[in-house]
Amino acid sequence: VPAVHLQESTLKELAQVAPSVKEQSVSSTQMDEVTPAATFGTTVKSGLGVAESAGQEKSKLEKESEHEDESNSLSDKETGAGDHHHLHLSSCHECLQLENSTIESVRFASAENIPELSDDCNSKLEEKNDDCLARGIKRVNLAGKPPNVLIYLGSETAKVKFEQVKSILQECIDADSYAIYELHEEQVLKAPWIDNSLLLIIATEEPISEENHKQFMKFLSKGGKILGFSSSFTFDGIQIKRKSKLKTVRELVVSKTDSTEIKLNLLVSGCIFEEVMKEDTSKVKTLSQLNNADKDTVIVHLTYGDSGGEAILSQAHLELDINSMDVQTEEDFNSLKISNTKRYEVLKEILISLGLSCELSEMPMLTPIYLLSPDEEIHLAFLKWLEGNVDAEGLRASSKVFLKFVSSCESKMEITPSFMQVITEMGSFSSEHFSLKTYQQNLQTKKLGKILLFTEVTTTTMNLLDGLMFELPEEIGLIAIAVQQTQGKGRGGNVWLSPVGCALSTLHITIPLHSNLGQRIPFIQHLVSLAMVESVRSIPGYEDIDLRVKWPNDIYYSDLMKLGGVLVNSTLIETTFHVLIGFGINVNNSNPTICINDLIAKFNKEEGTKLKALTTDCVIARTVTVLERLVDIFQEKGPNGVLPRYYKYWVHSGKQVHLHNEEGPIAWIVGIDDYGFLQVHEEGKGVVSVHPDGNSFDMLRNLIVPKH
Repeated sequence: VPAVHLQESTLKELAQVAPSVKEQSVSSTQMDEVTPAATFGTTVKSGLGVAESAGQEKSKLEKESEHEDESNSLSDKETGAGDHHHLHLSSCHECLQLENSTIESVRFASAENIPELSDDCNSKLEEKNDDCLARGIKRVNLAGKPPNVLIYLGSETAKVKFEQVKSILQECIDADSYAIYELHEEQVLKAPWIDNSLLLIIATEEPISEENHKQFMKFLSKGGKILGFSSSFTFDGIQIKRKSKLKTVRELVVSKTDSTEIKLNLLVSGCIFEEVMKEDTSKVKTLSQLNNADKDTVIVHLTYGDSGGEAILSQAHLELDINSMDVQTEEDFNSLKISNTKRYEVLKEILISLGLSCELSEMPMLTPIYLLSPDEEIHLAFLKWLEGNVDAEGLRASSKVFLKFVSSCESKMEITPSFMQVITEMGSFSSEHFSLKTYQQNLQTKKLGKILLFTEVTTTTMNLLDGLMFELPEEIGLIAIAVQQTQGKGRGGNVWLSPVGCALSTLHITIPLHSNLGQRIPFIQHLVSLAMVESVRSIPGYEDIDLRVKWPNDIYYSDLMKLGGVLVNSTLIETTFHVLIGFGINVNNSNPTICINDLIAKFNKEEGTKLKALTTDCVIARTVTVLERLVDIFQEKGPNGVLPRYYKYWVHSGKQVHLHNEEGPIAWIVGIDDYGFLQVHEEGKGVVSVHPDGNSFDMLRNLIVPKH
C-alpha cells in the first residue's frame, strides 16, 4: 500500500522507478510497490529510498545550535549570579558585542539580561565566535519578529511535557529556522518575550490568570500568533464548554485551506468550543468538528487586532503521539496509529497558516563509508582481494559510483553521489546509531553479511555494492548499511530523506541458476519478507508481536499498516544469479507512522511483560541470519520447505478479491504457487496465478488491480 501523502494531489500518485537493466537483468523480480517503510510522504524509489517529506528530518533536529545548548528556557534576570542561569545567550557573549542589534533581534535577551559569564564560558566561546554570529544572522527573518517559538505549560514543571511538544514541532517545522523555548510561569509578566517571538503555544489545561491572559492578548495585538492545545485560553466570541469528563479517542472532520476535508481520529479533551452571540462573528472560523450528531466544534481560528494577530485553538491533542498518552484499548491504538500521518498533515497545515515554514531546509551531508567486519579472517581476505582489484589511487569503479578505498578519513576529499571514500581502518569507527558488537552477536551466518559497508548518510545502499559484487570471491558476503538515505529530488522538486530509526540495508547473495531457487528467482522477495518478520518473532518472548508478511513484498502490523518492504534486483552472469536485496523496516521511528518498538511497547502494556526495544543493528543481523537458513532450506526442499512458515505470518488467508477491476469477478486468495505468484480461486474456474509484475495489490480495498 502506498504511503500516505498529505496533499490530495500526491495521494493520487506514487513515483515509480524502473529497475536498471544490467547484463541479463531479470525483471520478474521487480515489484511495483517497493517503498521499504510506510514513512510520512514516502515516494517509491529504486534502491529502497525510504522517503520522508519536508520537515521530517530527524538527525539534524537532535543537533541544536550552540545557542540552544545552554538551556531550553528564556533568560531570567531574577536569577542570582551564583545560580544556574536560564540563558540562551550564555555561550554568545562575544556575539552580542560584535553584532548587538542582530543578536538582540534573534534572541529574547537584551544586554542588561545577560549576567557575567564564567571564565570557561568565555574561553569556550572564543573558538565558536564566527560560527555563532553566522547562525545568529541566519535566524533573523524578514517579518521583523525573531523566529522564536515559545511553549507555555502553566505551573506544570514536567520537563517531559515540554520535550513532547518540542519534539513534534521539530518534526514539523524547519528546525534550522526556529528556536524553541519554554515560557515559564514566572516569565510571562517579566521577560521581554512579546516583541521577540513569532508563536506562543499554550499547552496546559490549567486556568489562565487574568494577568497572563492580558499579556497573551497584548502579544496578539502586536501581531503575535497563538496555538492552543486543549488549553482554557479563549477570547472574544468563543467560550469553552465541558461535554465529557473523560479524554476519549474520537473522529474529527478537519477543513483544509484548499476546501477539502480530512477525517482522522485523535484524543480529545472532553471540551468543545461554543460561539457567544456577538455582532461581529467574521473573526471566528470553525476548522474542525467532531463527527457526531451535534457536530461539536473542536478547532477554531480567531483573528485579533489590526496587526495580524491570530490564534488557532484546539481541544484535540494534535501534539501528543501514541507514546505520550495512556491508550486503553487496541481499537484506540489502531485508530490513532492509522491517523498518525493525518495528524502531522493537520498540524503542519495549522503551523503554515500561522506563518511558519515547514519546508526541509537542507539535506544532510553525505558521509564516508566504513569497511567493517565481525570476522577478522574474512576481513583480511577481503582486504587482500581488494589490493589486486583497485587501481593505483585505490579506486574501484562501477556504473553507479566510484569507491576510493583509504586507510583513514581524508577530510579534504569531497563525497558526492558518484564518488565516495571507504575507510578500511576499523579502529577509528564509532556510531551512535550502529554497534558492530550488537551486529556481531546477532549475525550467525556461514557467509552472508560478513563484510559491511556502513555509512551514516548515503544516497542509496543499492548503489554501493554494484562495483564489488561480480568479481568478489565466492566465500565473501557483502552488505551495505546506512542510517539515512538521501534519494535526491522527489516529485515537484521535493527533497526526500529517510528517517533515523529505520533499518536500511542492501545484501548481496549469489544463487546458482540450476538450483531450486535459481529456477524460481521471484521467490527471493518472499524469503526476505519472511526473514524480516521472523527476525523479530523468533526471539524468545517476541513470538506474538503482530508483524506479518503481505504479498508480494511488504511487512505489516496486523493487516493495518505497513512497516517495511523489500526490493530485489537480479542479474544473471553465466550460470549464477547475483542478487541485490534492498530491505528496510521501521524499527525505532515511531512517527509519523508506526515502528516495531511501538508494537513491543503495546504488547508490554497489554501483557504486563518487559520486552526490550530493538535496535536496527540487531534487526538487520537477525534478518540476514534467518534469510541464509531459509535459502538453504529452499535449495534443499523447494517451496514446500518454507511455505508453512510463510503462511503462518501472512495476512491474506481467506481474503476475497475482485480480479481485473473493481467490478471484476470475485475470487478467494488461496496461497502462492511454486514461483511465488499469488494464487486465487475463482468460482467455476478453479485456481489461477496472478503475476506480481503486472498487478498492484491494494490490500486496503482487497483488490488486485492490473497496471495499465
